[in-house]
Amino acid sequence: MARRNRMSMTFDSRSENVGIARVAAAAFSAQIEFTLPEIEEIKVAISEAVSNAVIHGYSDQEGQIELAMELYETHLEYTVIDWGKGIADVEQARQPAWSTEPERMGLGFVFMESFMDEIEVTSALGKGTTVRMVKKFDAVPIH
Repeated sequence: MARRNRMSMTFDSRSENVGIARVAAAAFSAQIEFTLPEIEEIKVAISEAVSNAVIHGYSDQEGQIELAMELYETHLEYTVIDWGKGIADVEQARQPAWSTEPERMGLGFVFMESFMDEIEVTSALGKGTTVRMVKKFDAVPIH
């Protein structure tokens, strides 16, 4: 399937950049006639993925996060990559209420899975984590 558009951005793993990632994802997603609630869901999923990278991927250090967004004929793909600590057990991390930080709710992956049509998480300890999310829609008209 041919890609229609792509955008990526790389930014420091700072909590203040979560909002910037949200706005960028909303603007990119606006190419499709999503409803406002659908755009809000995309923003939440992006926020959770980027926040996880900031909080868990780099917790006590600073690093880089990449957000890549790709538009295809029937779906959007959002990929959030960090090169931080990695996740020891991805399946465990995806369980509701599980977190490495006791004061956290552990619902990041739950929100991502609820608001996206597909989510794929790959991780390696000491090398980082990639979260790929897909949001489907009716085919884009050919102009």
